[in-house]
Amino acid sequence: MSDLLAGLPCESLGLADYYREFEQHFWSATSFWKLERGQSFAEPGNDSWEAFSQGRWDESLRILEAERPAMRKYQQRIANVGFTARRVRIVELPLSPYLQWELHSLAIRDECGGPVRIVQTGDVAEFEDGGALPEICTISDEVMYQAIYDENGVLAKANRFQDRDGVRRCRDFIAALFNRAEPLAKFFRREVVGLAPPAGRLGPAVTRNYLEQVGRPLPLSS
Repeated sequence: MSDLLAGLPCESLGLADYYREFEQHFWSATSFWKLERGQSFAEPGNDSWEAFSQGRWDESLRILEAERPAMRKYQQRIANVGFTARRVRIVELPLSPYLQWELHSLAIRDECGGPVRIVQTGDVAEFEDGGALPEICTISDEVMYQAIYDENGVLAKANRFQDRDGVRRCRDFIAALFNRAEPLAKFFRREVVGLAPPAGRLGPAVTRNYLEQVGRPLPLSS
């Protein structure tokens, strides 16, 4: 859907402003929908991703598992506010090394109360004649953010959209994908469990202090 964001006014935000705004909106939300499309990113500052990117697969999974109690607490806090944070993850097979790692992270999120569903790329081809779907999230029907990444696959900034009709249209689009998508647990058992650890090039090579080097803050959980 090349025109999903076409014509919608937006404002570019640096990460510090984006994180501050996101937190304010998120913790007073009535709904949250997120669409993830890219197949390879870099997450410097994330201990599990750091281990994965350096080839320490077992360690990266142990770190994710150690973070399960914090994720459970985070999802309970969301439930206490009164909404559910839902995600649609678009997946291309065979899995990229990054996505193989990320799906382990998303599986824990899903098990802790943050529903994730999977859509394969072939099932969204009709919407991508003009290019890949954007990385977006909607909060209530008031604001939407589009994540913008740099050449190394690291989050660089965000575009903010506040046209309510546009936000609702995008929210409804994500919700429609979610409603016909496959539950992550089912996809994970079929396509991820039993895979050998990723080998070869694992993604962009960025240093642990990359964010400091480029003057960006550490990411927040969402």
